[in-house]
Amino acid sequence: MKYMKLGSKPDVFQTEGSNIRFVATELATDIVISVGDAKFYLHKFPLLSKSSLLQRLVASSNDEKNDEVDISDIPGGPSAFEICAKFCYGVIVTLNAYNVLAARCAAEYLEMFESIDKGNLIYKIDVFLTSSVFRTWKDSIIVLQSTKSLQPWCENLKVINHCIDCIASKASIDPSEVEWSYTYNRKKLPSENGIDSHWNGVRKQPMVPSDWWVEDLCELEVDLYKRVIMTIKAKGSTPAAVIGEALRAYAYRRLLGSLEDAVSNGVDCTKRRAALDAIVFLLPAEEGSVSCGFLLKLLGAACLLESGESHRVNLIKRIGTQLDGASVPDLLIPLNTNEDNISSIDLIMAIVEEFMSRNGDSGTEKFQDDEGIVDIEKSTSVSSASKLAVAKLIDGYLAEIAKDPNLPLPKLIALAEMVSSLPRPTHDGLYRAIDMYLKEHPSLSKSEKKKLCGLMDCKQLSQDACMHAVQNERLPLRVVVQRERQLHWQLQVSRDDDDDGGRGEWGPDVERHQLSEVDEAGQQQRWEREEQRQQ
Repeated sequence: MKYMKLGSKPDVFQTEGSNIRFVATELATDIVISVGDAKFYLHKFPLLSKSSLLQRLVASSNDEKNDEVDISDIPGGPSAFEICAKFCYGVIVTLNAYNVLAARCAAEYLEMFESIDKGNLIYKIDVFLTSSVFRTWKDSIIVLQSTKSLQPWCENLKVINHCIDCIASKASIDPSEVEWSYTYNRKKLPSENGIDSHWNGVRKQPMVPSDWWVEDLCELEVDLYKRVIMTIKAKGSTPAAVIGEALRAYAYRRLLGSLEDAVSNGVDCTKRRAALDAIVFLLPAEEGSVSCGFLLKLLGAACLLESGESHRVNLIKRIGTQLDGASVPDLLIPLNTNEDNISSIDLIMAIVEEFMSRNGDSGTEKFQDDEGIVDIEKSTSVSSASKLAVAKLIDGYLAEIAKDPNLPLPKLIALAEMVSSLPRPTHDGLYRAIDMYLKEHPSLSKSEKKKLCGLMDCKQLSQDACMHAVQNERLPLRVVVQRERQLHWQLQVSRDDDDDGGRGEWGPDVERHQLSEVDEAGQQQRWEREEQRQQ
């Protein structure tokens, strides 16, 4: 950290109690400066020789009694005024990133200009800020953090803008040109700890990662963080993926950590809502700049915090464009509701609908440019790999939510039907979800079971799934007959094509045995008896 020492005289400022400050000299004090509860017993000459404000206040005070001046509204309070007072006395005072801005604002308040005395405090602080503090990464961040308690002075002095621009400029340069100790929050690289397994006796300068700055900026409050990221984006040299990583790091630090507990315990979430607003606003427009899993976490946060509809719509659209990059746990969105997974399914259905709308969709889309609203041809083709991935994803999600005893059957069927047109190598995933729902909802009627089982195609079940199905007592009998026919056909093909004597391989969940021909008349009698029993 950079620092600057001012003055050369020993410190003669002393404290009496908690609120009295005085200068220990033989010369009696002749002015009292009140700053809130603190009182400074000082001398007029050193103070008035450097402060235009104190000159005017003393001139307008009552000459019949000891002069007392109240400047309780000075920015930085008693500590900042004491720095200015010590400078006036020539006492040694040390400025650093933590106190320099408060001293600068206090000096501005006291009007310690060059016109009053050459080499006055404002000039010296400005030189220190420009030549040292704003050139140092860590000091710039500390100074920017200190502006929060010094509003509106910092804005009027343009210090915040200058500080933000310095930080953004450093974050925007090519990482290969970063030569300073580039971050103070990161863990050391193995090579810096002397345990690099690839070290061959020649110590090389460690590579600076492109996202070296993201953890440090997480120290900033949301309003300042937003301004810094906007400035970095405006400079145009930072990849969108790095901006996305910065937002992800900030979200986990300021938003997502213990969010569910905070909401459930009634903790004030004002700052978390502000962080969510800023992060959603700052998301890069480039597709893939942030992961689908992260977007889903933001959507969950928006629901937990009961944010505006615009956030949810924005996030749903973005997630729909990259749904193939999600995992099943990503889709299990926690919600601030008593309806458990029901509202969560509604969100997933909206996302799937967005994804499906891109499947073969084409046409025009309206955009705003400098000349007004224009129609632009859009292409929204979805790759086969993406379709396969989403089909597998939703099948896995259905199997997870099927465990919920409060999940209505129409919700599960509606979601499954939304992706029914997507290609699948097998319907085993659907069968797994159906079987899980039947297990958790044993009271389903015969017609409900038939609707549920109608989601899958017998011909698209693998041999292992068929073997499991023919022994599954939870399935409707007619469905079991279909499975037996399908399995018999598969085993017949296996006998014709293989050299294993007609022996079929069974899955791990069923016995190994050989099926005989299905007695259709016998199966029909079983079906009729089952219908009578259920009636």
